[in-house]
Amino acid sequence: MIAVPREAIPPLPDDISARPEAGRLDPRGWFAEPARPLELEIGCGKGTFILGEARARPDTNFLGIEWEGEYFAYTADRLRRAGVRNARMLLADATEFLRWRVPNGTFSVIHLYFSDPWPKARHHKNRVIQHRFLAEAWRTLTPGGELRVVTDHDELWAWDEERFAVWTDADRYAAWRAAGSPDHVGRVPNEVLPGVACPFERHAFAAIERLGEGAVVGTNYERKKCLERPPHACTLRKVTR
Repeated sequence: MIAVPREAIPPLPDDISARPEAGRLDPRGWFAEPARPLELEIGCGKGTFILGEARARPDTNFLGIEWEGEYFAYTADRLRRAGVRNARMLLADATEFLRWRVPNGTFSVIHLYFSDPWPKARHHKNRVIQHRFLAEAWRTLTPGGELRVVTDHDELWAWDEERFAVWTDADRYAAWRAAGSPDHVGRVPNEVLPGVACPFERHAFAAIERLGEGAVVGTNYERKKCLERPPHACTLRKVTR
């Protein structure tokens, strides 16, 4: 089973807003070896990254979430034909899946590479990096787990940097919470915000060594579009103290 079947995800309860944990399910159970570390890739495109990593690290499980049906089917077929046993594909909205479905401390790494920049102002609400997303990423990562982000889009990176600055600086995080935790897509409820002084530590992004010099993560998009200059990249590491 590479593609997660629809019946594996039951409908959300009608009172999900009042009981946000009622719709949670554990994606680790979709794998033959559920005790292995689980990493999530949001937006797999043509599947080059998840396929390469699944082959290179057979002792780690990988879940890919793709919103576009064509890319989802393409990547699932690539994984099936390659015979990998440690990767699964899910057709879903990744931000909604994190929010309503994933239990605390599930993923060791969340990969977000070359996401849609949604350049028009009226579409900024669709960008993945929002304060609510960072809260859910923190919640669903294991202690010390990492959110790894790469983009070649300058304006999107500036947007991301504004939000990273809040979540990696104790004073800014405290001031932002005191101001009512505003977000582009609405207030982030206090009950979902991390109860720590500073949720993430920022680190330099470590390129994947197996790819050789000049490559960062080796996605199909990177190989085609990032020939003249390296993309923007960083790693946010979850803090639990």
